[in-house]
Amino acid sequence: MVEVRTATIADPTVARVHWGPVIAGSLVAAALAMALHGFAAGMGISLTSSAPTWRDASMALVLLSGLYLILVGIASYGLGAYVAGRLRTRIGSSPDMAFSDGMHGLLVWALATLLTALMLAALALGASRLAAPSGASAGPAASVAGENLIAFDLDRLFRGRQMQGDINHTRAEAARILLSASSHRGMLDEDRTYLNRLVAANTGLSQPDAERRVAEVTARAKENIARARRSGAILAFIAAAVALLGAAVAWFAASVAGSHREGLEPVPEFLDWDKPYRRG
Repeated sequence: MVEVRTATIADPTVARVHWGPVIAGSLVAAALAMALHGFAAGMGISLTSSAPTWRDASMALVLLSGLYLILVGIASYGLGAYVAGRLRTRIGSSPDMAFSDGMHGLLVWALATLLTALMLAALALGASRLAAPSGASAGPAASVAGENLIAFDLDRLFRGRQMQGDINHTRAEAARILLSASSHRGMLDEDRTYLNRLVAANTGLSQPDAERRVAEVTARAKENIARARRSGAILAFIAAAVALLGAAVAWFAASVAGSHREGLEPVPEFLDWDKPYRRG
């Protein structure tokens, strides 16, 4: 007796990757992430929030923002991958169905991450321009990177200014010197001496008073910069962890969506989008 075995040959005309559902799921994930980030900005737990300011953020607020980032990642990546899995054409039950759906979830995760990063970068750039000093458009020396972080310290440094004219160049020059205080070698003696003379010349203070003010403002600026660096490092680590967690969530959500699509598992009530609406 001859045993006959059959083998399933993949149809070469059927694409392994369905880009339509991937793009749709990525747009859904990015849109949900942006909506939730906007909600966080309104409540003051986002990096782009107007209050509390980035420099005044406490560690509790930083941890709360990190927890919110985790929830946003789970919700947005999960929904986007599930949408992509449900929108795919039915391929029938096969050994590699779970792998194929999972890979589509990873594609949604990758594309949604890029879209969200671009949109957040655009928002951060716009927020930094709005928060910049009013004379920031006067020229390349009007503002320097990180000046907004120590803007209030610069205000205190030149408080009671008596000289007339444009202070943008002087302010930017002082900001560069103050920012050097947070470096490993600290503020150089010649820079401190120059800053003392700059403050005395612009405020009319005596040399001892100018030196005292520079010392106080330098200590505060150094503390603010260190706090911002710690908060930024923690949030950057959490954001990276959220991205990796989002990849696992997207894989799982797309696999579950594939089981629902093929009818292998019952669809929960809140996900049964094909069921017609019935009025109670």
